[in-house]
Amino acid sequence: MHTPPLAGGTAGPAALRTLLDTVLDALHDGATARGGPLPAGGPPAVAARVRAATGTVFPDKGTGDEEALRTVVRLFAEGAADPADPLCAAHLHCPPLAVATAADLAASALNPSLDSWDQAPAASALEALVTGALAALVHPGTDSADALVTTGGTEANQLALLLARERHGGALTVLCGENAHHSIRRAAWLLGLPEPVTVPAPAGTVDLAALDNALTDLPGPRLVTATAGTTDAGLIDPLADIAALCRTHGAELHIDAAYGGGLLFSDTHRSKLLGLDRAHSVTLDLHKLGWQPIAAGLLAVPDATLLGPLAHRADYLNPDDDTEAGLPDLLGRSLRTTRRPDILKVAVTLRALGRTGLAALVDSVCAAAQRLADLVEAHPGLELHGRPVISTVLFRPTGATDDTVAALRRTLLTSGHAVLGRAHADGRLWLKATLLNPHATTGDLQEIVELLEGSSIR
Repeated sequence: MHTPPLAGGTAGPAALRTLLDTVLDALHDGATARGGPLPAGGPPAVAARVRAATGTVFPDKGTGDEEALRTVVRLFAEGAADPADPLCAAHLHCPPLAVATAADLAASALNPSLDSWDQAPAASALEALVTGALAALVHPGTDSADALVTTGGTEANQLALLLARERHGGALTVLCGENAHHSIRRAAWLLGLPEPVTVPAPAGTVDLAALDNALTDLPGPRLVTATAGTTDAGLIDPLADIAALCRTHGAELHIDAAYGGGLLFSDTHRSKLLGLDRAHSVTLDLHKLGWQPIAAGLLAVPDATLLGPLAHRADYLNPDDDTEAGLPDLLGRSLRTTRRPDILKVAVTLRALGRTGLAALVDSVCAAAQRLADLVEAHPGLELHGRPVISTVLFRPTGATDDTVAALRRTLLTSGHAVLGRAHADGRLWLKATLLNPHATTGDLQEIVELLEGSSIR
């Protein structure tokens, strides 16, 4: 019986080369067949096409590498919501850079696991270097800053609350704005902490007077969580003012900058994050404003000793004598055991583009959001919620009901013409465009407006 080739070793690249041609052709053919940002027909039609194309999912006799790749990858691409299409703009779901995706292939081929040094010698050293550099970007001027690699903002927020709980015990009170990401409340639940105290955010950002009053009234250890880049509107809490309040009241501060943290790359937009460096922990997510394939999250801290509570021992991975002999102890770098080297694609991207290259991407999508806002403001049949702070634009047909807005979004989805999000703000439902494609043109943005004209604006 033929033994399938492996991806690693000296023979691996030759085996992959032929298969990659098949994959790339299937990606191209699938995208061509789709012909837009997502497949038309809605869930029943997509599910029917998947069932018809796959047939028997697990046959007694396999079809072979090339046929399986050609069939399933083409199906996967044809049925994708493709963030590389400028009209796929609903979520904080970026189109990954080709160079980062190519690097991710190497990570999959070699398949190191970052739970012990003997499984990932170079990967562990590379992770230490890159996380240190990114932590220093968040917390400049300190040699002790560090960062952990996470699966995204949700895991990073959970780690932040866990570390605070371990410092202060179960008596910790978490405060978050009503604009906070749902993962903050979920993390408190998972960790057995009390339900977070919710601070009003009437204009989409935390009300400072309300936060001051809450901190005054609440005894004991407290952790304030602020947001730099809300999911719904891309708004940024007044970070410096919140940090000052935390210092006055002796509270700790965590900032969820999963979306907005990418502004650190840009000289033009970095000032929007003033006060970020004063947080005890900061969530970043480079599969948003970093153009990385999922996953590429980080939790940055100003002092590596803050990560001490994560220390863990398993004799088969980090025995004391190995650690004392100089083998790096990696178990305290994550709550996960098996962990892929997501840092590789980040390292390649940072080297390939540099700070100026990443800044250009950030500036490009922020500028695109301003152009879309201009188009909406100039259109008599559309209403703009507010000028974008990062790259999210909220808008709706003038005078439409919430039911009409929701139905319009679903019509665009089912037709396969556009993927727009939805968000509640000021008591109404809005369409949301989250612009993360640096190749989006003014013509693409105009097409969004024209689609709305054809669907609902009279």
